[in-house]
Amino acid sequence: MKILGIGVDIIENKRIKKSIRSSIFKKKIYSSEELKQSKLIKNKVAYFSKRFAAKEAFSKALGTGFRINLNFKDIEVVNDKMGKPYYVTNKKITNIIKKKFKIKNFNCFLSITDEKKYSTAFAIIQTS
Repeated sequence: MKILGIGVDIIENKRIKKSIRSSIFKKKIYSSEELKQSKLIKNKVAYFSKRFAAKEAFSKALGTGFRINLNFKDIEVVNDKMGKPYYVTNKKITNIIKKKFKIKNFNCFLSITDEKKYSTAFAIIQTS
C-alpha cells in the first residue's frame, strides 16, 4: 500500500454559519444525502463546517483542488453506524482517482473534528 495523497483543511465555523442561511449555497455544496442527514443533527454549523472542510481536504489529497470537472457535491461525507465519517466513492470520484494515479484499487480515509470556532478535516488516499 502506498499513500497517493494527503489533504488537510481548517475552516472558521462562523463563515459556514453565515453561508448555510442560503439554500442555494447548501444545494451547491452538499449532496442530497448530506442535506437529508443534516435534518437529524442539532448542531448544524458544526455538521456543515466539518463536511465543507472534508471536501476541501479531499480535493487537496487529490492534488487538483476543484478542477478537472470536480465540484463540492461530487464529494460526499456520511457516517457509519458508530459515527465514523467516510467518503462515499461514487463513479465520478472513482474514475478521477483511477485516471489521475493510474491505479485500479484505492482506499480513502477521513478524520474530522471541531471546536467552538473551527472545524478541521484530514484526508488520505492510498492504494489498496
